[in-house]
Amino acid sequence: MNVISDIHHAADDGEEAALILDSVEKWLERDVRPHVMRLEHADEYPHEMVEQMKELGLFGATIDPDYGGLGLNATTYARVIEKIAETWMSLTGIMNSHLIMAACVQRQGTDEQKSRFLPRFATGELRGGLGLTEPNAGTDLQAIRTRARRDGDDYVIDGTKTWITNGIEGACFAVLVKTDPDAEPRHKGMSMFIAEKGPGFTASKKLEKIGYKGVDSAELVFDGYRISADNLLGGVEGKGLQAALGGLELGRINIAARGCGLASAALRDSVAYAQTRETFGKPIAQHQAIQLKLGEMATKLQASRLLTYDAARAYDRGERCDMEAGMAKFFASETAVENSLEAMRIHGGYGYSKEYPIERYFRDAPLMCIGEGTNEIQRMIIAKQLIERNPV
Repeated sequence: MNVISDIHHAADDGEEAALILDSVEKWLERDVRPHVMRLEHADEYPHEMVEQMKELGLFGATIDPDYGGLGLNATTYARVIEKIAETWMSLTGIMNSHLIMAACVQRQGTDEQKSRFLPRFATGELRGGLGLTEPNAGTDLQAIRTRARRDGDDYVIDGTKTWITNGIEGACFAVLVKTDPDAEPRHKGMSMFIAEKGPGFTASKKLEKIGYKGVDSAELVFDGYRISADNLLGGVEGKGLQAALGGLELGRINIAARGCGLASAALRDSVAYAQTRETFGKPIAQHQAIQLKLGEMATKLQASRLLTYDAARAYDRGERCDMEAGMAKFFASETAVENSLEAMRIHGGYGYSKEYPIERYFRDAPLMCIGEGTNEIQRMIIAKQLIERNPV
C-alpha cells in the first residue's frame, strides 16, 4: 500500500488532510523542487516524478477506495493541487486530465466499465486524459466533428483531437464523438468512449507551448479506429456531453487550485525578495509602492482560496456546482496572472531572468485563463446560473 493510502486509512478527515499535505510537501521538497528548473527549461517529461506520483497514489486521488483509489474529497484534493502547483504547476496537469477521465467513468460508467478501468487508473498503470478539443471546436463542444459509426459489435472512430494533455505519454482517453451528426439538439448525438491507443489511434505530434513545460500536449488522430461497443461510456449513446461537463466541474476546481498555488508562489517569492532587495537605503518592502502590490496580491490570493474551497465543498455535497466552479476558476486564474506580473515587476530585471522562477509563473499563468473553458465562457456560465437560480 502506498504512503498516502496508509495515511488515508489511519486518520480522521481533519488529521488525514494535514498528514496527506505533509507527505506531499516532503515529496516536493525532496524529489521535485531540486529538479524543476532543469526539466522546465529542457521541456522534459518528468518520468521519475510520475513514478513517484504512482507510489504516492496521486493518480487515484479522487477515485473511490472500492476501486483502489484514495477517495479524497474535492476539498482535500484542491489543497493537494495547490501545494503541488506552488512548486511546479505542470505536475498538476498530468493529474488533472487523468482524474477528469476517471471521474467520467466513476460517475457515468457501467459497473463493468468501473471494474475494468478504475483500478488501473488508480495505480497509474493506465494513464491518460480527456479528448474534447478539436482544431475547429474548443468552447463550442457541440461543434466537434470526430465521428463514431456503429459496425456490428464495434464502433469505428475517425477524426482529430488537439491540445490533449498527456497525449504523448498517456495510453487511454475519454473521447467525445458524434454518434448521430444529424441529431437535434446537437448534444443528443454526442457520446463518449473510453479509448486505449492501438491500431488507428495515435498521437501525431507534440505541440510546443510558451509555458506548461514538461507535460505533453498533443494531437490525437483516429483513422478507422475500431473500438468495442463495451467501451461506450454508460452503454448508451447521446450522453457524451453530459459526461464531459460533469467531469469539467472537477477540472475547473483543479484549475482554480492551480491558480491559487501559482499566485501563492508569486506572493511568497515577492515577500522574501522585497525584504532583501534594497533601494534608496532601505528594503523595497518598506516602500509604499511595493506594499500596495503585496497587499493586493495577498488579498486576491485569499479570496481565490475561499472561492475554490466553496466550489469544492459544493462538489463534495453532490450538488450542481458549475457556477461555483466557474467563479473559482475565473477569479483564481486571473489572480495567478496578476500576481505573476506583479512579482515580475517587484523583482525587476531578475524577474525577467531564467535564473529565477518568476518568469515561469508569468508563462504558466495564462494557460489557466484558457484551459477547462475560457474565462469568457465562465462569466457566461455564472450569469446564466444567476438568472436560473433567481427567477423573477
